[in-house]
Amino acid sequence: MSNSISKTVLVINCGSSSVKFAIMDPKDGHIFLSGIAEAMNLPEAFISWRFGDEDKTKVNIPGYNHQQALAYLVENILSSHQELLDSIVACGHRIVHGADYYSAPTLVDDEVVANIERAIPFAPLHNPAHILGINAARASFPNIPHVVVFDTAFHQTMPPVAYRFAIPEEYYTVDHLRRYGAHGTSHMYLSHEAAKLLGKPLEETNVITCHLGGGASVCAVKGGKCMDTSMGLTPLDGLIMGTRSGSIDPSVVFYLCRKYNMQVTEAKDILNKKSGLLALSGISSDMRPICEGYEKGDERCTLAIEAFSYRLAKFIASYYVPLGRVDAIVFSGGIGENCWEARKITCEYLRDSFGVELDQEINVGALGRLGHDGGVISTPASRVKVMMIPTNEELVIAQSAMKFVKD
Repeated sequence: MSNSISKTVLVINCGSSSVKFAIMDPKDGHIFLSGIAEAMNLPEAFISWRFGDEDKTKVNIPGYNHQQALAYLVENILSSHQELLDSIVACGHRIVHGADYYSAPTLVDDEVVANIERAIPFAPLHNPAHILGINAARASFPNIPHVVVFDTAFHQTMPPVAYRFAIPEEYYTVDHLRRYGAHGTSHMYLSHEAAKLLGKPLEETNVITCHLGGGASVCAVKGGKCMDTSMGLTPLDGLIMGTRSGSIDPSVVFYLCRKYNMQVTEAKDILNKKSGLLALSGISSDMRPICEGYEKGDERCTLAIEAFSYRLAKFIASYYVPLGRVDAIVFSGGIGENCWEARKITCEYLRDSFGVELDQEINVGALGRLGHDGGVISTPASRVKVMMIPTNEELVIAQSAMKFVKD
């Protein structure tokens, strides 16, 4: 291993049954190792990884938990790559919800872990898994700084008019019920990259960033700071998503519970796991088969992609209010980077009122045409630039963690 990559960061993203990991150079984002352990605590658990561009290796690890999976990373995967193991100087952890405790990357200590635990009601599936990952990583890598990067932190600059709910005061002051947002790490990265493409200082740019995947959110970013975002107390609010309903009249829950004698947990399950693109299309929560159905004229797939795009266009239009002037609209995430149909339909909704014009030739297959740095996909005549920029949350986390490394 060359001296130029002597300092790397281990980036960890723990789910309830998975551990994603990567070892990367925080300077240029070069990934030396990437992998994932899945089906944790189950007989079918496995871990797969690749070094650089090598072929992927997969090994069964039946019954392994998060700590055992990370121990396997150290003892089995990195055991023959001692120089890479020795290069790790920090560990960055992606955390979904930090409530209103944190507005910046934070060095892990027992108090931080306790606050992540306090925020579990706002992210009941994610935060417990993050705590498992933190504890496991601290056990496997006890001599390096561990840094948590919160999806909610970037949105802490929202003004009260954007984050407060119109509910009795005590539910805010006592229970901290408010809009928190998500995907903040991605929205921050996209706003920085958009400023570079615009050739303007970040402080002078106004952009609307769209992180569109199985989970999806929109953010109004003014001068590098979040002014509003579509997700709310939890990631259920806002856009139509893979299996989530997005914004919906709360009375739907009352109706379901009353007519079908549902428990609140059942209604929650419907809105989080059985709604969204899955419910509208009737075939999948994945946009790829929906786009195929749309191209073939399938009515339900057409409704799904048009409803998704219509909701997205409405949010984009509404964010002209907090921004005043919009320099660019940015598409990213699995759908935003790959689904040219969704970009096309969304921008068509914005064409007459906001003068948005896509270059359809560039838009079709933009990721292949522009590469992983992305670029402008609108015409020179468009009143606002439209961009496709692949997101890179791992790089943001690695760079954030590196700041806590002492020279």
